[in-house]
Amino acid sequence: MTYGGLRVIGAGVLAMLCAWAGARLYANWHAQPLAEIRVPAGVASAPTASDAAAETALPPPRIPDALPAFSLDDLQGKSTPINTWAGRSLVINFWATWCAPCRREIPLLNILAGEWASQDVTVVGIAVDHRNQVLQFANQFKISYPVLIGEQDALDAAAKFGVASPAFPFTVFTDRRGEVVALFVGELHRPQADLIMSTVQNLDKGSLQLAEARQQIATGLDALATKS
Repeated sequence: MTYGGLRVIGAGVLAMLCAWAGARLYANWHAQPLAEIRVPAGVASAPTASDAAAETALPPPRIPDALPAFSLDDLQGKSTPINTWAGRSLVINFWATWCAPCRREIPLLNILAGEWASQDVTVVGIAVDHRNQVLQFANQFKISYPVLIGEQDALDAAAKFGVASPAFPFTVFTDRRGEVVALFVGELHRPQADLIMSTVQNLDKGSLQLAEARQQIATGLDALATKS
């Protein structure tokens, strides 16, 4: 599947399941006070046929050309704008503690954060979840990269990337100029991460133009999907 420039929609079935879970959480947040929600980590019933049909009917994300402005609290409770890391390429991962694919991604994201730090790349996690759960989880799993936390404000941030109906996990890749190069929906794996991040590096070095980088990513992801 190509994404027509910006759109990268990966891991179709997984994305459907995560989007279903995210949409259910979104509905819960609008239907009852936050304090009343109890969602055990990783526990959800299987989607029904009607859930799947509703998800496939969702329009594709309207991905922005440039990184939108937003601020969320960090692990210490300090309001942190996303432009704190201006001038660096970003890997922005939207996740939640109750999302099993999100949890599986964290070891890879820890590795990427360490490997790419010297190349002016920063991994930023955005937890769309309750603060106390995120703090406990981040400590337990020893997350090494910056984590921002939000509830409705984090959902609003996701919507700025065109993901109005939450689909967790999803990951945004930007270059040093703050241009959104790719948006990958679903669980990120090493081959996809290496492809996208190496292409962003070539873009940052000036050996590629933005349109070329986006096309290379689309073509490369299609090839990887064909092999799987």
